Amino acid sequence: MSVHQPGRPQWICARCGVPWPCRTRKRQLVAEFTGARISLMLHLSADLLQACEDLPHTPSGVLHARFLAWPRSAALHTEPPHT
Repeated sequence: MSVHQPGRPQWICARCGVPWPCRTRKRQLVAEFTGARISLMLHLSADLLQACEDLPHTPSGVLHARFLAWPRSAALHTEPPHT
């Protein structure tokens, strides 16, 4: 298990002390969910919902960018080609 876990309710990385998911955890998540982009997005969506509850005064757009926008540019498009 990664030490780069969210420290709740602030959603700060327990290891790095920066907003979670930190750069290291993002890389780990990409590796863990290689070929399973939808599963990663579902996982992050659940985290987003919890963060919305914990951080009610944070604009939803900020949380969306933090949790759901970054995987679009990550190297997750390694699913096998359709044959």
